[in-house]
Amino acid sequence: MSGLLPASFFSRDALQVAADLLGAEVVRGELALRITEVEAYRSPGDTANHCRFGPTPRNAPMWGPAGRLYVYRCYGLHNLVNVVTGSEGEGAAVLLRAVEIVGGEAVARARGVPLDRRGIVGPGLVGRALGADPSWSHHPVVEPGGIEFRRGHPPPQVRSGPRIGVDYAAPADRDAPWRLASAGTRAVSRPRALHPGLPGDLESGWRGFTSS
Repeated sequence: MSGLLPASFFSRDALQVAADLLGAEVVRGELALRITEVEAYRSPGDTANHCRFGPTPRNAPMWGPAGRLYVYRCYGLHNLVNVVTGSEGEGAAVLLRAVEIVGGEAVARARGVPLDRRGIVGPGLVGRALGADPSWSHHPVVEPGGIEFRRGHPPPQVRSGPRIGVDYAAPADRDAPWRLASAGTRAVSRPRALHPGLPGDLESGWRGFTSS
């Protein structure tokens, strides 16, 4: 079984963490999901970030420490799962947008997740598959039990493009290519808006994390 990702993994810029989460696994009990699409919400200055106006009761989990969950309800219907990144007090996180099922398909079906050949696409469905709701906020994914983030295998190539549902943000943040996805998988939302390669500030240094 792959090992847990350490707190130091998450204590980095959200975009770096997002790139390295591709191919990692998020696990709850028998359910194991391979992460195929994520969005980075950075700090400071990202006007798409929930923390852009400072601390609130809703965004309190995002302020850290890193390696904990931030789960919020969107439109009163969908529970969206994020993992907190960066330094404590920074206010940054990575949203899980799409996954492939590695194990425990029956668990996902029992939770009412419609499954197809693409995997589980859309952050609301990922949250449903994990059985997560806002009560999971602050849960440490770097410790055994509950929802865990485990090492996997990075994809050979990555695609990037604008985040989804951030029309309220400033143009530069709205268009920033901070949605990242594994190339060669169908478990991705709006693939036509993605382009080969990483955002420019990652291209020179990213190699993906390994299972060692």
